[in-house]
Amino acid sequence: MRFGPVPLDQAQGAVLAHSVQLPAGRLRKGQVLNAAHLDQLRAAGWQDITVARLDPGDVPEDAAALRLAKALVAGQGLRIQPVGTGRVNIHATGPGVLRIHADAIHAANAVDPMITVATLPEWQRLDPDTMAATVKIIAYAVPGAALERACAAAAGALALCPPVLRSAVLIETRIGDDPPPDKGARVTAARLDRLGLALSGHHVVPHRAADLAQALREVSRADLILILTGSATSDPMDVAPSALRLAGGVVDHVGMPVDPGNLLFVGHLDGRPVIGLPGCARSPALNGADWVLERIACGIPVGPADIAAMGVGGLLTEIPTRPRPRASGDISQRK
Repeated sequence: MRFGPVPLDQAQGAVLAHSVQLPAGRLRKGQVLNAAHLDQLRAAGWQDITVARLDPGDVPEDAAALRLAKALVAGQGLRIQPVGTGRVNIHATGPGVLRIHADAIHAANAVDPMITVATLPEWQRLDPDTMAATVKIIAYAVPGAALERACAAAAGALALCPPVLRSAVLIETRIGDDPPPDKGARVTAARLDRLGLALSGHHVVPHRAADLAQALREVSRADLILILTGSATSDPMDVAPSALRLAGGVVDHVGMPVDPGNLLFVGHLDGRPVIGLPGCARSPALNGADWVLERIACGIPVGPADIAAMGVGGLLTEIPTRPRPRASGDISQRK
């Protein structure tokens, strides 16, 4: 593609680079200039005009953006929006988490600086109609060979993983005789609902390993088991992980490098995933448990290596109601 000013008699069929205000109206950038347009420009005193002229093999911006968007999307769950001004937006059709092959996106973006793809972070939870990615062709056209390389690099790089679990049960433990506030169950139900999961049961037991283990053995056949303890889990041998082992389950990992959310654990019991929620899960604010819950609900395995990798970007917004905020008062007085 050739870009720059040309005499009007060489501009027919070229793409207008910048909008021009004329007495009879506005010629907008991106307009393919015809003889009538050139007559209007001459009548207004123009002698030359800045345009883009396509070379053989060049692909116009809209066609190029659409081809790349189609190459990116793998399977169902993502919808390609109408193209315009070299841009195509890609939206989710339902709830789920966004799977991205980051190396493929990097490779596509490295082909030609005029060919670009921008996405949300990998494993971001998407609501229906959330924009997942945008393709933008910066120039008015790109070489067909470069577009082919970008499409090949980006093939199947984006997919929406929809929820595969349908129900969850919540077991809370209480300290003493007072029942826990209903906020934990309410907030948990809302978290599940946005993924299409139902809270099929809610049980409260004393904060003792034996009582919690008994509840785990007797819990209904929900797809997912959630545990929210009255006292935070601070060790692999604490009450909730010990109870899961007593019930015949397995503790896969304790703790995570995400704050809020450090005091989480994951495991499984009778083929069902178990998530030990941190205390911050009583707040609707984003915390590390959201990242784990969302992936597991969508059928994405979450093991120790996956949790360890969450540290970069894992410093989330502080929850104002935390009993021990990150910083309070004069830090020089704290031990």
